[in-house]
Order: sequence, then C-alpha cells, then structure tokens
Amino acid sequence: MGLTGESMGTGALESCCGALKIERETAEDRIIALAGNPNVGKSTVFNSLTGMNQHTGNWPGKTVANAHGKYRHRGANFILVDLPGTYSLMANSEEEEIARNFICFGNPDAVVVVADATCLERNLNLVLQTMEISDRVLLCVNLLDEAKKKKIRINLKALSEKLGIPVVGTSARSGKGLERLKDAAADLTQGKSRLHPMRITYSDEIERAISLLQPALENALAGKLNSRWAALKLLDGDKSLLRAMQDYLGKDLSSDQKVFDRLREAKKQLRKSGVTDDSFRDGIVTKIVELCETVSRETITYEKKEYAQRDQKIDRILTSKATGIPIMLLLLLGIFWITITGANVPSDLLASGLSWVGERLLEFFRWISAPAWVTGLLVEGVYRTLAWVISVMLPPMAIFFPLFTLLEDLGYLPRVAFNLDNFFRKACAHGKQALTMCMGFGCNACGVIGCRIIDSPRERLIAILTNNFVPCNGRFPTLIAVLTMFFAVSAGPFQSVVSALGLTAVIVFGVVVTMLISRLLSKTILKGMPSSFNLELPPYRRPQIGRVIVRSIFDRTLFVLRRAAVVAAPAGLIIWLLANSQIGGVSLLARCAGFLDPFAKLLGMDGYILMAFILGFPANEIVVPIIIMSYLAAGTLTDYQSLVQLHSLLLAHGWTWLTAVCVMLFSLLHWPCGTTCLTIKKETQSRKWTALAFAIPTVTGLIVCFAVTSVARLLGLA
Repeated sequence: MGLTGESMGTGALESCCGALKIERETAEDRIIALAGNPNVGKSTVFNSLTGMNQHTGNWPGKTVANAHGKYRHRGANFILVDLPGTYSLMANSEEEEIARNFICFGNPDAVVVVADATCLERNLNLVLQTMEISDRVLLCVNLLDEAKKKKIRINLKALSEKLGIPVVGTSARSGKGLERLKDAAADLTQGKSRLHPMRITYSDEIERAISLLQPALENALAGKLNSRWAALKLLDGDKSLLRAMQDYLGKDLSSDQKVFDRLREAKKQLRKSGVTDDSFRDGIVTKIVELCETVSRETITYEKKEYAQRDQKIDRILTSKATGIPIMLLLLLGIFWITITGANVPSDLLASGLSWVGERLLEFFRWISAPAWVTGLLVEGVYRTLAWVISVMLPPMAIFFPLFTLLEDLGYLPRVAFNLDNFFRKACAHGKQALTMCMGFGCNACGVIGCRIIDSPRERLIAILTNNFVPCNGRFPTLIAVLTMFFAVSAGPFQSVVSALGLTAVIVFGVVVTMLISRLLSKTILKGMPSSFNLELPPYRRPQIGRVIVRSIFDRTLFVLRRAAVVAAPAGLIIWLLANSQIGGVSLLARCAGFLDPFAKLLGMDGYILMAFILGFPANEIVVPIIIMSYLAAGTLTDYQSLVQLHSLLLAHGWTWLTAVCVMLFSLLHWPCGTTCLTIKKETQSRKWTALAFAIPTVTGLIVCFAVTSVARLLGLA
C-alpha cells in the first residue's frame, strides 16, 4: 500500500530519496518526525496525539510500514510522521536508513525523539545522533511512571541544559505530559525555543579532518544540510547515505573539485594519524557512548541500585535454557485452551444467527420468484460459505488476537525470540523469524507482512517461504475437530485440555519443520550465513487491557476476517457449481474426487478429502464443510450439529486414526491459502518466490503424509 501521490488531508505525499516528503497545503502547517528506540512507547505517544486521524502504508520503495497523522494545537495543524523504531541512525538496517533519510531529507520542522525513562542512557545514543543532523530536536522522556516505580529520578531541567534542547517528561499511557509536549513542539517549530544544542567533540585527528572538509561543504551544500554532519558522513563513506544525499542535492558532492580535494586530503591525514575506516567509525561510536554515560551520570539518580532486579529475576526463569522453552509451551497451551473453550458458545450462537438470516434470504428469493440457480449461487453457495467462515473464524480470532497482543504488550514476545534465536541460528535463519512465526498463528498473511522486521533479504525470504508451516486461525477448526473426534473423544470433561495438548504438539512439529526447511533453503537456493542482530529485552509492563482489545479487534481480527471473506465468496460460488453440475448423473465434485482418489489413498486420505483441500485454497476454514457436503452428496455447504454426528459420518466413509493423522499433517503442511499467496506476491514482487512459497509446503506435506502412511501400513498399524 504505497503512499506516493496519496492525499492526506493537509498535504500531498511524494517520494524523496527514499524518504516520505510531505508538501504543506498552507504555510502554517508543521511537520514533526517522531523517532525513538523500539519499546519506548512511541506508538502510544503517536496514537494519543493523532487519535483516529491516522493513515498507514509503506515507505516509498520499501516494505517497512509507516504511520502518519495530524492534530491541531494553538490554531495550527501539525502533521506527525511516525518513523520506524531504531536504535541508531548509522544505517545498519532498512529501518535505520528510513529514519535517517526522513530526518535528513524529509525537511521536518522538528524531530521529537521519544526515550524510555527506565533506560535513558541507552536511548540518549539516538538523541545525540539526531542532534548532529538537525538543530530542531525535542526530547520526550516517556514512561516516567515506570521510572518512578523503579525509584529512578531524572532531572529534566538539568538534562535540557546539558543537551541544549527542550526536554519534556511524559507518561503517555495515562496521557500525562502530552499537553506540555504539544506546547514544546509548537514553540520549537515556531522558533520560540532557546536552542544551544550540544556539539559532540571527537578526537583531535577526527576534528582536524572535519575542519579541513567543512568549509568546502558549506559552499557546496548552500545551507541544505548540516555541513559538519555531512563532513562526518563523507569521511565515514556510508554508501547508502551518499546515494541518498546525491538524490536529494541533485549532484554528487565529490564532483565539486574543492570538496574532492579537501576530502582526499582529510582522509590522507587520517591515515597518517593511524585512523582507518573501521577505527574512524569506532571513534565516533565510542565518543557518543561516553557522552551518553556522562550526561546520564549527571542527570539521573538511581535510589534503588538494583532497579531492574525484578525483571532480571523473571528473565532468569523465562529465558533460562532449562525453563524458558517449557514455560513458552505452557503459555501456548494455555492460550489454545482458552481459545478452544471460549470460542465454542459464541461460534454456535453466531452460526445459528447467520443460519436464521440464510433462511430468511431463501424465503425472500422464493418470494420474488428468483430462478433456482440464482438462489443456489447466491444463498447456498456464496452466503453459506461466508457465514461458515465468519462463524468459525471470528470467535477464536476475537479471543486469540487479544491474548497474543497482551503477551506483546507485556513484553514477553521478545523473550520468545530470545529463546528460539539459537535454534534459528543453527538453521542458518534469523532470530526474528520467531516473532514472524508467532504472527502466523493468527494469520499467515499477517506473518508474511511481519517478515518486514528482518533486515537481511535472504533471511526475510526464508521466513516468508516457511511461515506457512505455522497453522493459522483458519486451520485451527480442522485440527481441533479431528483431534477432538479421534483422540480426545474418550477424555470426557477434559476434552478441551486434550485437544489443546494435541494442538500444541502439532504446532511444535510445525516449528521443527520450519527450522528443517529453513536450513535446507539456506544450504541450497538461499545460501548464506545468519546475520547478527541486537535484541533488546524490554522491561515488563502492565498491559492496557482496553487498548489491547480495541487494537487487536480492529487492527487484526476484522482485518484478517475481511481478507478471508473476500476470497471465500467466490470459493462458495465454485463449490456450489461443482456440487450441482452433473455429467451422467454424477456431480463434477464426485468425478474430480474419484479422479484424485488413487493418489489420495497413497497419502492416507481419499479423493473427497484431497478435493476439499483444493477447493479450500481461498479459505482454509471451509475444508471440513466441503468434506461433509461431499460425503452427504449434498448440493449445498453443510454443517453438522455435533462432533458426535460428524464422527459417525467420517467413520462410515472409511476414516481411521491414520486418516485423521494424515488430515492433520496435510492441514498443517499444505499450500498457503489464497490470501497468503497474494500477500507473498505483494511482499516479494516476484511470481517465482510466490510459486516456491506454494510448492515448498505442498511437496513437504505430500512427502510427510506418504511417509507416515507407508510406515504405518508396513508395520501393520493400519
């Protein structure tokens, strides 16, 4: 969803050097860039200031998402651009490059850097780097409420005097300090703030090189960029920045003879002083870190020396080699149990309500004397398919997504990535793939989009190609129904617990397959070594229940449901046509199933089951009702009233424990749904990778089912 040329209320959006350029509609409009490390509450600040007046999309030419919105204060419009969360502006990742480019070349009127009050020293690194680029920087020290609980005192006035920029303290989750933040941003953009930004002084060798090059740059840049910062970056030789700078200026700075000569002389002097390219950047980084320590020491007081002791004690349990994985599995089991038991009643109520609406629709079409084929296509085909998808998907998603988001808000998901990082490294994949895998539980399409957080193109592709091995919400109904009927039926009141245990075991198997296929890909078509990344374990925070529910319902549940409904509607039409079109007294559905039956037998299934998976390509939720419809030889999508009835129907058509196992394995491993395939095509911009994303799980599912069936029959177990 690109933003180039899109209208946004008060401004048109254009691409500029990979940055998002916003053209003001009026001279009074002010553009503010919102920067910050991940997990500092930047999104909370953004959401609180802009409310519902937001727009989302991708950065021009990038797959990293952006959000921008506006608010009105003191009679003026302020356009707030939420930059990707980043630890540095030295462009080691796509997110850092985007943030840096917008601050440098997007011409914001001010940059607000949001910092975490509980770990301010680490956050100051980004503040100081931003101050080198722009002299209009405002520091928002957020999460003061959490700092207070941990007995951390920050002298905001002294911090402002030290840095020479405005500093505002906030607790964005409760709304405290946000009015002061708006006032300070307005003063800064209107030139009312007294600014004396701190200048970082580097080693004598680096300072001499800067002073030699800077005068030549001042003439060449004509005030468009900070000449001191530009000198540093030219000496550093950051290729991505130099390309972006060339695009912005419309010329290559090295083509200016004076700049070229001074740059060559400055580098020559550095080499004579023993400063290599690597030690130059090390000198820059070291000085910034030392300055962060100095400023923190003079402005922050820790009344509790072991202020992070509680989090450390919890992490010793949750990230331990001995207990980390078991606790993760128990949490997963608990979430599935709550989802399974909690979704039953609302799902039944929703199905009953939609069924009642379907009956009224049938009566309406009969009343208007509509042709039978029209009634069949629209009501028995399209509507009933949509009704099934909604009644099956909505309740569990409305439970699962909030629970998942609660873990995210609590700060647990980075611990999942930490626990699985070593396993993914052994698979030559990226540790962040654990997070994208978690996103896939709700919807594989969301998991694919989530792969944007992986910087390496190679490792991002591996994550995209293997995301389907995690069962999405659409495959849960099939897995849960089969588990309950064939393996939990004798568990009595503990059916839901046994089903949750079985589902957890299936998912663990899917994770193992994910790692095996990731390693296979990294040793064949996507060769390479895993890249390193910094994983910050954020402090544990009390989740905001209300915000979590609203965000998960609107941003995730309804988003996924809408996409599923779009592809399920035409699927219903095709299913009805196949079930009601006959050749020689036999429906096309039955003929196709008969054709597939010999092949399906090799996989431990039958032709009707395999046909149901094929027709379920648009939406995995409709696999079970297609099987029921096929076995009953019905012309419409059918739902059985109880699992006991469904179990009897399946047994009557030759199902055994082996059939159940193969159906679950194939449901877990088979091709992605239509929505996910479309998402993969959009994310990779490649038909080849989309085809591979379809073929890899399909071949894996066929091989696994064939192997299990062959072994079971060879041992006389089936």
